[in-house]
Amino acid sequence: MSAQGTLYIISAPSGAGKSSLLSALLQDKPQDMQISVSHTTRDPRPGEENGVHYHFVNQENFKALIAEGQFVEWAEVFGNYYGTSKAVIENTLKQGIDVFLDIDWQGAQQVKELMPDAVGIFILPPSKSELERRLTGRDQDSAEVIAGRMAQAVSEISHYNEYDYVIVNDDFDMALADLRGIVRAQRLTLTSQTHRHNDMLKGLLAESL
Repeated sequence: MSAQGTLYIISAPSGAGKSSLLSALLQDKPQDMQISVSHTTRDPRPGEENGVHYHFVNQENFKALIAEGQFVEWAEVFGNYYGTSKAVIENTLKQGIDVFLDIDWQGAQQVKELMPDAVGIFILPPSKSELERRLTGRDQDSAEVIAGRMAQAVSEISHYNEYDYVIVNDDFDMALADLRGIVRAQRLTLTSQTHRHNDMLKGLLAESL
């Protein structure tokens, strides 16, 4: 009997290295781990595929899904809607596949209300100066945008204590080892092991003839 997969909520301020850590983690065992594919009403960008990067739907369909309670979390960002399908997550977890939600603290609160067994992980930068250095090093944003991201980071970091685990991404390899360790530990819990080794446990506990 395969164990139920675990739902992970991963949050971090921009520049903390969350996406890089998730990408490195999923290179290990992609068959039993996956990042949740969100629904969105925004138009696909060049190279994006429906069902791979996002499930692209129009606003009418998205609002109908909201009314039907089909999302574990959703938000409107700059006029576009983004949401995570409850049915897709539940079906994936039943197959024994761990699902990772890359969402902010507000989305995390919504998910926890509907799926309290979800495991929250918050990724922290080692300092404000290092976070600013990483954002500047991307060479993608103006000084004004970076200042805005830094201000937003303080607000986001203030919610770190709402999560089950906290990883400080100072050294990338160490942070990745910490993330792997959390996943490994979750797979060794009593509930997971009981499901995974049900037949073996029955044999071990059977009285000798």
